[in-house]
Amino acid sequence: MMTDTERTRRFNELAEAYSTDLYRYAMWKCGNDALAKDLVQETFLRAWRALDSLKDGAAAKSWLITILRREYARTFERKVPKFTDVDKVVVVDDDELEPDAQAEREVLRKGVLKLEPKYRDPLLLQVVFGHSCAEISEQLGISKSAVMTQLFRAREKLKAQLQKDGVTGNVHELF
Repeated sequence: MMTDTERTRRFNELAEAYSTDLYRYAMWKCGNDALAKDLVQETFLRAWRALDSLKDGAAAKSWLITILRREYARTFERKVPKFTDVDKVVVVDDDELEPDAQAEREVLRKGVLKLEPKYRDPLLLQVVFGHSCAEISEQLGISKSAVMTQLFRAREKLKAQLQKDGVTGNVHELF
């Protein structure tokens, strides 16, 4: 059992290290700034309550992502939230993007949001967080071969969606 000081220090380290990544992941999942912020806040609230259960600090990021994914699912079990127009939501990275890069990113984000969660989740875990297939397998509770299949299909579906929307080129180069 940690002292209050150790607990607070550990929590602050987690929040500082992972809040930006969690927000980025939440934004990709829901496409709504307010909901993404709420999800991150609820994730950290649940993490605070269960902090003693985190034994391996190296697993902290995966642990927090799992909490966020479950909270996202709970959000839709409870009620259907009101969304703002996705076209008006802008996720700002630390580095400012050129207008062409911003437009390309927005087209990609919209395409990814149209994917079924079965395909979207592994793709986001790989692209946004840089997780390996083994890490994604552990996160989602599916086999490594299922992850590879879903990633392949996600890219194929995204490519088809982008072509349908009039975007040309190789979608694999975008990742």
